[in-house]
Amino acid sequence: MTGASYRLSGPIGTRATFGLIALRVDETVEHDFRRLCAAPDIALHVTRIASGDDLTPETIATMEAALPQSASLLPPAAAFDSVGYACTSGATLIGADRVAQLVRGATRTRAVADPLTATIEALQALGVRRIGLVSPYIDSVAGPIREALVAAGLDVPAILSFGEQVEARVARIDPESIRQAALAVGGRADVDAVFVSCTNLRTLDIVDDVEERLGLPVVTSNLALAWQMFGHAGTLPAIVPGRLLRSAAL
Repeated sequence: MTGASYRLSGPIGTRATFGLIALRVDETVEHDFRRLCAAPDIALHVTRIASGDDLTPETIATMEAALPQSASLLPPAAAFDSVGYACTSGATLIGADRVAQLVRGATRTRAVADPLTATIEALQALGVRRIGLVSPYIDSVAGPIREALVAAGLDVPAILSFGEQVEARVARIDPESIRQAALAVGGRADVDAVFVSCTNLRTLDIVDDVEERLGLPVVTSNLALAWQMFGHAGTLPAIVPGRLLRSAAL
């Protein structure tokens, strides 16, 4: 049977429309963003990008070729306020400008975000310079992130890494282990803030506690990415953990 009348309405994201390009092996960032975007007028569309089971410079390099195809799988009719490529290491090794170029060429968006650029801008906005870095990865992956922060004018006097490269294990690193690493690196006298790198680490529920214990801001890859993307849309997330997001609410 046909002929029922209907009307067309506007998009779901009347307040904001976001696209997220998550790694095939990432089990955390989409879950975090679902919580941050838990409002009926915020639309979140997620696509996945092929990535190796191990995160190494070699597997990261292959994502550059895969980015356009992954971005093109986002809904073509959506007008995105921001599309985020959710890989800190990938943005570091591929380059933020190249990531933005590839994403813009494959989908319609006002802005492109990535965790590295977002973190640098977030730390600058918080007025901090001496950073304690926590990373889950092996030195060949964690090292370039430190170098990128230094190149942006930040000091990184302390770094703690879990030395992991298997992404399935990164997603299972217990939040308490992450908390203890952040407290250890943030407890140094030469550190003004802590950056917990990696979108696959489960950090959303420990940030407030670590900040309270240290008396310092704690920035994570996922919170920085969200801060940048919500900033592109000129709005705020449904929840505001951490000083960074709360500062945007002021």
